This record gives sequence, structure tokens and C-alpha cells, in this order.
Amino acid sequence: MQERQGWRFDNTYARLPERFYARLSPTPVSQPRVVVNNRQLAAELGLPLADLSEDDLAQLFAGNRLPDGAEPIAQAYSGHQFGYFTQLGDGRAHLIGEHLTPGGERVDIQFKGSGRTPFGRGGDGRAALGPMLREYLISEAMHTLGIATTRSLAVVTTGEEVYRESVLPGAILTRTAASHLRVGTFEHLAAQRDNSGLQQLADYAIARHYPPLQHSDQPYLELIKAVMEKQISLVVDWLRVGFIHGVMNTDNMTISGETIDYGPCAFMDEYDPATVFSSIDHAGRYAYGNQPYIVKWNLTRLAEALLPLLHDDVEEAATRAGEMIDSFDALFHQARLAMLRSKLGLFGERPEDESLADELLDMMQRQRADYTNTFRDLIADTPTGNEFFQTEEMQNWWERWQQRLELNDRPRESAFSLMRASNPAVIPRNHRVEAALSAAEAQADYSRFFSLLDVLAEPYADEPTRPLQSAAEDYEDYRQPPEPGERVRQTFCGT
Repeated sequence: MQERQGWRFDNTYARLPERFYARLSPTPVSQPRVVVNNRQLAAELGLPLADLSEDDLAQLFAGNRLPDGAEPIAQAYSGHQFGYFTQLGDGRAHLIGEHLTPGGERVDIQFKGSGRTPFGRGGDGRAALGPMLREYLISEAMHTLGIATTRSLAVVTTGEEVYRESVLPGAILTRTAASHLRVGTFEHLAAQRDNSGLQQLADYAIARHYPPLQHSDQPYLELIKAVMEKQISLVVDWLRVGFIHGVMNTDNMTISGETIDYGPCAFMDEYDPATVFSSIDHAGRYAYGNQPYIVKWNLTRLAEALLPLLHDDVEEAATRAGEMIDSFDALFHQARLAMLRSKLGLFGERPEDESLADELLDMMQRQRADYTNTFRDLIADTPTGNEFFQTEEMQNWWERWQQRLELNDRPRESAFSLMRASNPAVIPRNHRVEAALSAAEAQADYSRFFSLLDVLAEPYADEPTRPLQSAAEDYEDYRQPPEPGERVRQTFCGT
């Protein structure tokens, strides 16, 4: 392990055979400049950044000067993209190493947009400023919402231009993750019929993320189950806050259960399970309501990849994998119902709970009610200030919900406390995100970006403590859904 100046690298993935990755350094950039540096996260990770100058930070986060102990690699993987298998890999990213925090946690440090790699399929290896700021903003929002996610340490501009549909300022994101192991990493080796490499990877994943499974009689089958449980918990949390990932390809599904890759992601305003924002999701494959089914589909691909490790007999291996995947529906149903109970402040389990929640969602869809604000506005003794609450069918539902609350074995304030912890008051509204990114890209004006970061730091608070940078706005402005002319219809991947 390399330990100098606070960096504590122990790069276990780079010690695996080189068919898992390619060794190469980031491509230097001309004039890096720090746009945002997550000092709080750096302190939590025990990274020695506080005493570095702005220029030193820029050189570090651009990949121009790597810290001692870094071993930059680009990882190899494949994946099903919109249902079609493709050979992939880190086409514009460099994993510089695994840092050990003061608490002993192992964290990947990765640059995104740091230059060409052998897996780039002809791409320029660079990233534009807007998508990197989007990932920083949304990943940090997901963290404060209490949802498992990769996180963002910094964004630097490169002083260079990138060419997409137009000419855009270039940028590099520094991302942290429990690891960058994906379903597609396993698919990559399975497609090559590299069973020895597949077993090495599975053993590595178990040792890194699920060490108790090392003592299991069927560790690889239990690995599928462990990843399933993590992914069910993750997608239920996405549903809870109205998050739509947008590109749930198998290469964007981590073994650790963290949300990764925030390309065309968005948050739902009006409740509708068919909601899609991604400009490349023409058929709605990754719509809000389809996300649980896609998680199951992706897990099936993981199980298929691991078949050679499950049993020597192909049919027996397929039977074991199939039985494990078949357990998804009941596990998801149970987790979703528990989530809905928390959103409605329900303690205990009553037969009518699911129908009560689903009836509310059906009404919200028909009335085009705002998802976030409707649940937050329920936290009151009487419904006021929300036109949806004045409808006759909603008032009838309200009465039945009140009767169910009376069956809780705890005081009403306990129900409201549970609801406050489950229903955010503020989310990254798409029109706010797009306005912030547009100002940053077009005018190098980051004020909206930083204001939005401040707002999203306390998403469950009734009275947030952070003052806003602009005196012309208050927190209530950020809780409002878009006006018709502000509505964002599409989001874009940025690659």
C-alpha cells in the first residue's frame, strides 16, 4: 500500500490480470481550472486537499499531476444497451486507484473525461462541462436524499473545447465509488467464455463487497441474491423520490448497489409511471414505472453470466439461477409496499395499505398532480393549499387515510415524522437543473449551480439552515413545479 501526504492507495483491481483493464495515464489538458471542489467529501475520505492551492487542485483533478501511489487504468466491460449486447469499457475514464479512508473504507477514485483509452470506439475521450456538472449536482443530491450513489469530488474545466452537436467547454469530473464493478464486467468475461477470469472476478467482487459469502456453500448463487437485494433497495428508493435514471443498461448497474452514471437522468414532476425524459429512450424502455422490471432483466443477465460457476451441469445451473431470479417479484413487492407505508406514515401492516396507496397514485396520475409536493402536503392535520386535495374523490380518500392513521400504534406526530423523513420537500427540479447548467456552459455563470447545491443539501427540512446566495429567491421557489413554459421535455446523455 502506498501512503504519502494522506493518500492511502491499495490498488487491488490493478493487481488482477491485465485482461480486466488497460494501463494508461490521463491525457494532460492545457489550462485546467477548478469549478467545484467537494471539500466536505474530501475531509470525510481523509484526502489531503485542504492545504493545496487552486492551481495544485486543478492540476490534480485534471490528471496532469497524479498523487503518489496512483496506478491509472481503464476498465474493460461489456453490456446490454437498450437490450442489445455491446463490447464497451472505459472510453473516457481513468480509475487512478483505490483509496483507503481513515475508517478503513475502500473507495475508487476515477476521472471522467480524462482522455482516450483503447475502449473508446473512436470517441475523443473528453467530456463537456454541462454533463459533468449534472453528474456532480445530481449525485450529491442523491446522497443527501439518502440514496446509495457514487459521489463527486470535483469538476474542472480543461481550457479546451469538445465537439458534440455544438462546440462546448470541456471538463473532467472526479468520481468516487465503492467500486466500478458492473453487471457488464461479468458479461464481458462470460461473452469470451473466460471461465477462469469470470471466477477470479466473482471471487474479487465477493471479497470486496460481500465478504461473508466467502464461507457460503454456494457463494456465486448467493452473490446474485446479494446484488438483487441491493438493487431492489436502490430502485425502490428511486421510486420513492420520483427519480428516473434514463439509461439502465447493464454497464450502468453496479454490483455494490450504488447509482452510477447520471447522463439523461431526471426527476418526475407530475406523477405518471410512463414518464420518460431521455432523448435516446424512444420506446420508453427505461420509463419511471419500468425501472423495477429492468432491474430484474439486468439481474437475469448477471445470472446468465455466472452460470458456469453455479454448477457443472448446465441445466442444473440454469435451474438454480432461474429460481433465484424468480424470487425477485416477492422481494420487490414487499420492499415497495414498505416504502409506500413510510410515505403515508403508516406503522404496522394492514390488508388495506397497498390499495390505499395505489388509489392515491391512480388519482394523482389522472389529476396530473405533482408527485413530490402532493406527498409532502399530506403532512398536515387538514389539507390546504393544494387544489388536488379539494376534489371530492381526494377528500374521500383523505378520510379513509385518516382512519388508517388512527390504527397506528404511535402518535400522529410520529406518523408525520416518518413522512418527513420519506418525502423530500425539495428535489432537483429539471427546469432548475437545466437553467443552472445552461448558465454555466453559456456564460460561465455558476451562481445558479451553487444555489441549487445549497438548496439540495437539506432536502427533507421544513426550514433549511443554509442561506441562499441570491436574496431574490427563497427555498419555497425551489419547491414549485415548473410553469408550462419552463417544463423540460427531454434530457440528453452528453457523450
